[in-house]
Amino acid sequence: MLAVAVDGLGGARRTGQIEMTKAVAHAFESGEHLAVQAGTGTGKSLAYLVPAIAHALATEQPVVVSTATIALQRQLVDRDLPRLVESLAGVLPRRPTFALLKGRGNYLCLNKIHNGAGEPEDRPQDELFSPMAISAMGRDVQRLMDWSSDTETGDRDEVTPGVPDRSWSQVSVSARECLGVSRCQYGTDCFAERARGLAGAADVVVTNHALLAIDALSDFAVLPEYELLIVDEAHELADRVTGVATAELSPTSMAVAHRRAARLVDPELAERFEASIATLSSLLHETEPGRIDVLDDELATYLTALRDAANKARMAIDTSPSDPKAAVARNEAVTALTDVDDTATRILSSFVPAIPDRTDVVWLDHDESRGSIRTVLRVAPLTVSGLLRTRLFDHTTAVLTSATLSLGGNFDAMARAWGLAKPDDSESAATPGWRGIDVGSPFDHAKSGILYVAKHLPPPGRDGTGDDTLDEIEGLITAAGGRTLGLFSSMRAAKAAAEAMRERLETPVLCQGDDTTSALVQQFSADPETSLFGTLSLWQGVDVPGPSLSLVLIDRIPFPRPDDPLLTARQRAISARGGNGFMAVAANHAALLLAQGAGRLLRHTDDRGVIAVLDSRLATARYGGYLRASLPPFWSTTDGERVRQSLRRLRGGS
Repeated sequence: MLAVAVDGLGGARRTGQIEMTKAVAHAFESGEHLAVQAGTGTGKSLAYLVPAIAHALATEQPVVVSTATIALQRQLVDRDLPRLVESLAGVLPRRPTFALLKGRGNYLCLNKIHNGAGEPEDRPQDELFSPMAISAMGRDVQRLMDWSSDTETGDRDEVTPGVPDRSWSQVSVSARECLGVSRCQYGTDCFAERARGLAGAADVVVTNHALLAIDALSDFAVLPEYELLIVDEAHELADRVTGVATAELSPTSMAVAHRRAARLVDPELAERFEASIATLSSLLHETEPGRIDVLDDELATYLTALRDAANKARMAIDTSPSDPKAAVARNEAVTALTDVDDTATRILSSFVPAIPDRTDVVWLDHDESRGSIRTVLRVAPLTVSGLLRTRLFDHTTAVLTSATLSLGGNFDAMARAWGLAKPDDSESAATPGWRGIDVGSPFDHAKSGILYVAKHLPPPGRDGTGDDTLDEIEGLITAAGGRTLGLFSSMRAAKAAAEAMRERLETPVLCQGDDTTSALVQQFSADPETSLFGTLSLWQGVDVPGPSLSLVLIDRIPFPRPDDPLLTARQRAISARGGNGFMAVAANHAALLLAQGAGRLLRHTDDRGVIAVLDSRLATARYGGYLRASLPPFWSTTDGERVRQSLRRLRGGS
């Protein structure tokens, strides 16, 4: 089937793709979990879709494909699957079907459109006093209401131009806010239910990691029943599941809960709830951000008062009125109050065990947004490996794949994060059987790319990019004639380097934040002399084959921030059990990002270039070998002049 598909699509047969296809088919038959590292250009989508379709048709059981990004979901549904189905038409017993399924909040809610769209109580506090924001939101909501009469799917991604989250929230509901098909007067026409119906009848269901996590962790089914799972972009699975399993309390979210409830409960209950929000918000505003290991009496008292007030308000709301508009408002109020109650309860409960025995981490963030500080109290699981093992992998056969899964030369770190391999402590819980394979890449990394480590530079400090490093950047970009993607550990470092290079270089330098990321990448790709500097999203999201990208600059090893509350708590927990917390958490975090960053260089078999790491620790520190083993096998050197000569030759030959 793979050979027929490749020939039908006009492709070339690739050894790695064939090996991966056979391994996926074997995993489906044997029930053994499979981790597959497949480098860029392997054709891994085809390698897992062919056996997925074959197995789905043979067993009449669906296969679920989960991805991290909307771009890959769309590529699978709009391009890869339709073309593959056409190419296999002559060898399949019937035409396979496929469907894209997202979370309920991605679809228009007809009940809210007709009975509750644009309610001012749902708007954030700052927008209640901004006529411009209100009018803009009103125009968005009116456009969405008009669109609701024309759309076939109600899918937010089809709204052109798009609308902000705040506008979309006026015409959509979360799964927990939904009234349910039986209670909703528009249940038979519901866009989300229609999408679920299509997914329930499909052979291949494409979804995302967040919805996969919700389906696995919640007590209600979101996805159709399935036993076979393919996780693409699997290096992001644990982080996406952690995001779903994280809860938060903020003055804004609590105020929304109060506004929704105030009209539906006695004034005394509403005032009590409002007072508990005010006292907690004031305390959080005055508290320094960071991880909270000890629950002091004041915070405990205020959280308890908030929990009790939210619970009493929730219990006072009758959710069974027949009036549709009242049902929407009451259901949303109960959901918001339940979230506050549950989160406060979870935070309080997390401090009961001693620190070494805790399963949750609590911290306070002061997020800067639109020039103002947003205070957020968060609680997240210390690890999601146990959740994934018991709620997902114990009940499915999973294929997990990405271009970057092998850290330090093996799959153990990723397998532990997923709950497939035993953790570093002596936990005796049975873990599912699994194996890992690396099917390689069509690229000859040693001949196509150079890994240059600037060993002569001083180790990076906290004072920003030094003059020696700026000189190094200038020399490398000048030799390359632009053509540079600069990946920086912080936005401040990216902006500072961009400003310095604009003064030193004759070629253009773009910086993330100057325009939308997609527009900047388009400009960068269109002009070979342009350089683009940026931070995290560019490490994983840039695909620019050809002469516009010959040099990838990495300013420093991307270790997590030393004040990152969740990762430092995980590091501490592993160290307390006798493991190496630094290597298990910080080094693995850095190794994964380094591999992702290095993956930006070679996107086509004709590409050539240099990965330049301006952090001497990659060559001198004890952990440097582990990090280098996580990178593709480029030819490596610490000779800067030799690298600059290579870049000049590349520029002359393009």
